[in-house]
Amino acid sequence: MRAAVLHAVGRPLVLEDIEIDDPRPGEVGVRLTAAGVCHSDLHRASGDWGDPGTVVLGHEAAGIVESVGDGVQGPSVGQKVVLSWLYPCLECRACRANRQWLCRATRALQHLQPDGSTRLHRSDGTDVLAYLTVGAFGERAVVPAHSAIPVDDAAPDDVCCLVGCCVSTGVGAVLNTADVQPGSSVAIIGLGGVGLSVVMGARLAGADPIIAIDKSEAKLELAESLGATDVVLAGNERATRRSILNATDGGADYVFEAIGLPATIELALSSLAYGGAAVLVGLTPFDTRISFDGFRLVDRSQRVLGSLYGSCNAATDFPRFVDLYLAGELPIDRLIEGHITLDEVNDALHALQRGVGKRRIITY
Repeated sequence: MRAAVLHAVGRPLVLEDIEIDDPRPGEVGVRLTAAGVCHSDLHRASGDWGDPGTVVLGHEAAGIVESVGDGVQGPSVGQKVVLSWLYPCLECRACRANRQWLCRATRALQHLQPDGSTRLHRSDGTDVLAYLTVGAFGERAVVPAHSAIPVDDAAPDDVCCLVGCCVSTGVGAVLNTADVQPGSSVAIIGLGGVGLSVVMGARLAGADPIIAIDKSEAKLELAESLGATDVVLAGNERATRRSILNATDGGADYVFEAIGLPATIELALSSLAYGGAAVLVGLTPFDTRISFDGFRLVDRSQRVLGSLYGSCNAATDFPRFVDLYLAGELPIDRLIEGHITLDEVNDALHALQRGVGKRRIITY
């Protein structure tokens, strides 16, 4: 199969032919139909998160099951699936407590199958990793069966792939992690795919007001159309904070940070109401430190919540979000900038780095 391979951080991905094994027991083979180009791929490609070795990047994907290994009860051949980039072990303490996004027995974060191996190789037999065991910048994937989540065939492939990461991360942060209640004030800092998904989640939750903050007027306009009641064109930190405080009567009940920068995380913390919660959704580079006023945090009974993958259990949340799209309640298609071929993946990563446009979708 053709795939976009990262050989060295800071270098462009290389298009090459990669061999892929048949699924082993408990695994399924998936022909990919659509893959989003996500900021996490950029973090890996640039070296923000270390050097993973030779790896097929991409983790936000949908496709059709075309083969199954022994012992697989589902999904079945021919089903449309969204791939989860964090396959749970289903046995650890977190999984037993139905908090699969916290599974630490998974080997997905090492880009390995549960048995510690990879299904991708060069023609000479050299192993190639699949990023988060998905490797969505390739035409096919072999994944643990319980990370391939069946969804309604009526949903478009490009919409389905976004459910695999940015939509679940953003909408889930609102509905699951923070459990935002109707009438709560919400501010969102950063309007990439995840931040815009937070906007949509806040509207679903009945939040009011919903304040969207970004440096891009085009993204602010889109956020308004997705449910933001107020927008703030970000300038210097002091002016931006003042705008948030003015729009929320002195501070927001929830501030979602969807960028992953120390300055914007600290802005989120300083823009809270008494009793408010800063929900950190954006991932920083490794070893990034942030600072805040410890006395103020305690004195105002404020909270800091980390939100990985929107606190989602893929098996139930992925179909729920797809169904909400089909019901007209979650306009995921509005997040899409356009469709590209695999050959254009480096251009899409460069656009992401510059903050230009919305989600670009590779179609196979």
